[in-house]
Amino acid sequence: MNSIKKHAVNVILDPDTAHPSLILSADGKQVKLGSRRQNLPDTPKRFTDYAIVLGREGFSSGKFYYEVQVKGQTLWDIGVAKESINRKGEIYLNPEYGYWTIYLRDGTYLAGADPPVTLFLKGKLQRVGVFVDYDTGLVSFYDADCWHNIYSFTNASFTERIFPYFGPDDIYRGKNSAPLVIYPVHVCPTN
Repeated sequence: MNSIKKHAVNVILDPDTAHPSLILSADGKQVKLGSRRQNLPDTPKRFTDYAIVLGREGFSSGKFYYEVQVKGQTLWDIGVAKESINRKGEIYLNPEYGYWTIYLRDGTYLAGADPPVTLFLKGKLQRVGVFVDYDTGLVSFYDADCWHNIYSFTNASFTERIFPYFGPDDIYRGKNSAPLVIYPVHVCPTN
């Protein structure tokens, strides 16, 4: 666990990529769906059809790890995405289109493979850890509370920068209004 957590990075959300309906906290550590669309410029970096935001810093080598609190969320997507992904129009959450994600839909956890893989977990996730080894093509997801591996994508062929990816998804019947929170990573001391 500590060998992965020592690669923790300080992820800050990039407001220039955020869909106009997303509300980001001032410190760039939380995101949730707002009640209406903001009047923001439609730049090439901005997502326009789906409620998505990327991390500000991209990675093109090495290892990195971050954690996201998903407690109180009923719909979400978390993972990494390559820099050249489609930000306008239809999005397909699988590696062929540059996304390595897990997500929650209708009470079911899924990995964004092609076809999607149903993930069978013992309980509800509260915090998700995302670990990437760019050089070996590994993207792994962990239950950060009990340190259980949820799913791993192996043999990814990264050829460009990849960015932390966050999709808080829609508010439905008053549910899913809690934010996704980038959680501080704590490494246990060793003797």
